[in-house]
Amino acid sequence: MQWQDRAIILGIKRHGETSVIAEVMTSERGRHLGMVRSGRSRAMQPVLQPGNEVEATWRARLDEHIGEFRIEPVTLRAARLMETATAVYGVQAMGALLRLLPERDPHPHLFETLDVILENLHSPADAGELFVRFELAVLNDLGFGLDLTECAATGARADLAYVSPKSGRAVSRSAGAPWADKMFLLPSFLSGEQREAADAENLSAAFRLTGFFLHRHVYEPRGLEMPAAREGFVQAALKALKQQVSRDSQLSA
Repeated sequence: MQWQDRAIILGIKRHGETSVIAEVMTSERGRHLGMVRSGRSRAMQPVLQPGNEVEATWRARLDEHIGEFRIEPVTLRAARLMETATAVYGVQAMGALLRLLPERDPHPHLFETLDVILENLHSPADAGELFVRFELAVLNDLGFGLDLTECAATGARADLAYVSPKSGRAVSRSAGAPWADKMFLLPSFLSGEQREAADAENLSAAFRLTGFFLHRHVYEPRGLEMPAAREGFVQAALKALKQQVSRDSQLSA
């Protein structure tokens, strides 16, 4: 058995004296594990860092075996990803989300989204918004997708303002007004009506929304805690966004 695919490094574990077990997210074959011989060598250590994109060739006698990777570097961005707290926590948090999916289950859209986010973790607004969409995509792939396209009560597609915690569906402002205090706010950048970048208030609301459904549908039933890296990313992204807005205000004054 052999295949070759684009892959993003998620993490590694020591294996024997010189080798490692690499965990990668591939373009066509989902999250995959494989042994890398001499993976702890001076030449391979910089390549096998979370966030790097590589060309992975996997070989095994049988498909169910863990197999062996041959790794060639494509985009080495791990050093840049270590420069900010947003990026450090973001890489860890997205890796934790991908581990919720069955191994070797293909999710090409998640691979592409992960690749885009890793290129934009330096921008707190873009990184935060993309991360929320990544969480929504993972929820959808796990069978718990939210319907944010139309009002659950009226079918209207305009002026959507809330999300029902019971159904995970959007609710219009008029239909949801009597129960507004019991529902989540629907951030404008997720409603499809606005294309403006997310601000800190909308981003906070979005993190609360996805966090609630991830906890209820995914982590709690599995007896798991929400990864600390997610909270680290949320706080780092909001802090960086507020600092960016403050700098922009000072420059425009």
